[in-house]
Amino acid sequence: MLDLVLLGCGGNMPMPNRFLSSLFINYKGQKILIDCGEGTQVSMKNNKCGFKDVALILITHLHGDHTLGLPGLLSTIGNSGRTEDLTIVGPIGISESISAIRVLVEYLPYNINIIENPQKSFSANSNLGDLDISTIQLDHSTECIGYSLYFKRKPKFDLDKATKNNVPKFLWQKLQQSDFVYLENQKYTSDMVLGEERNGIKISYITDTRPIFSIPEFIKNSSLFICEAMYGDDMDISKAVKNKHMTFREAANLARLGDVDKLLLTHFSPSVGSPHDFLKNATDVFSDTIIGEDGLKISLKFESN
Repeated sequence: MLDLVLLGCGGNMPMPNRFLSSLFINYKGQKILIDCGEGTQVSMKNNKCGFKDVALILITHLHGDHTLGLPGLLSTIGNSGRTEDLTIVGPIGISESISAIRVLVEYLPYNINIIENPQKSFSANSNLGDLDISTIQLDHSTECIGYSLYFKRKPKFDLDKATKNNVPKFLWQKLQQSDFVYLENQKYTSDMVLGEERNGIKISYITDTRPIFSIPEFIKNSSLFICEAMYGDDMDISKAVKNKHMTFREAANLARLGDVDKLLLTHFSPSVGSPHDFLKNATDVFSDTIIGEDGLKISLKFESN
């Protein structure tokens, strides 16, 4: 199961009732953060997310409403007692930005590994080995990348297969956890005891950008598509084009084209005081749409197969 908390759903500047962009994911006790706008620490505290076990931070771009929470957060993670390496992924410029932050946060009891502008699918943390991350270049006013996270699921144990392949019983559990085991110069592999592949869970996170043709394929079949929706009113399309953002309707159209299960709208303009007033502009295009709110919690379960 994946547990998600939308820590902040605002864009540009924090509001009294709205923190800036950030998403928290808890998977098998490993914690992932996507973006870290101003106020992220407070929201994490309010939602009892914890700091010590944050192992991976994914940054979409370097605008302040997505990064200004980093200096304080990195310090707090250090004060929480973390000593294991922390990985930060981001677009071109992330290495320089972290170096600048380290001027303010000079001492940390852990190492920071930086992955800058990854172009292919990758695994960013050894403790998250069953997670594949993909990126996409977006169309914003600065270098910006979107993320797709695929949480893989191991096949079920197949008793008939293990028996047919004469795998010793005491190796069954080991082969469910390892790719292979040697016993008396004989190699036993996991596919000798495991059945067919099972579907995992895919989450896609797209902000900030104009809608571009490559997004629907990138988000294809996502269990949850989290997308920026800076402007609720269709009449604000000229602002969206000028500032390289999206309207509710444009985000919903991407969800429809990408054949996703559910759409979560976020990153609202300060001028959008009540995003729920514009929900119909999205649901007219994609019915299973949720309006993001600070502290919104969503749990995603693997299919029962």
